[in-house]
Amino acid sequence: MRPDSMPVEIHLPILSDEAAVEVYDFLNEFLLLVESHYFAQIHRFYADRSFDRVVQPNQPVDPPDHAPF
Repeated sequence: MRPDSMPVEIHLPILSDEAAVEVYDFLNEFLLLVESHYFAQIHRFYADRSFDRVVQPNQPVDPPDHAPF
């Protein structure tokens, strides 16, 4: 999330079990499609911003507590 962005609260409707699964399956399939189509760009974006590329040589820095997946 960018520092200047604000979280949005989304009020989801009540769905039947079947409708909830349909929405869930659609979103999973959509995410897989986006990941497979833009994989190289996504990988490059995160690689360019990895901890190893941000830290300068001979700069004493503690590694982050957690690494994004």
